[in-house]
Amino acid sequence: MNRIGIYIKTERKRAGLTQEEFALRSGLGLRFVRELEQGKETVRLDKVNQALAMFGMEAVPGEIDRGELNG
Repeated sequence: MNRIGIYIKTERKRAGLTQEEFALRSGLGLRFVRELEQGKETVRLDKVNQALAMFGMEAVPGEIDRGELNG
């Protein structure tokens, strides 16, 4: 699972939302939410940011954590 997927899952659970409730509130599809939380590598950035916006966050360019590439 990737960092964003872990973050979304953690914050969604902290907010007391099921995947279905989160999908409805964020305007995303349930399938997308499930795939995002499971770490699917090919997801649309606009939809990732739509999910992150639920928690006041957005994905921005940054340096690659080389440890993640080897892990």
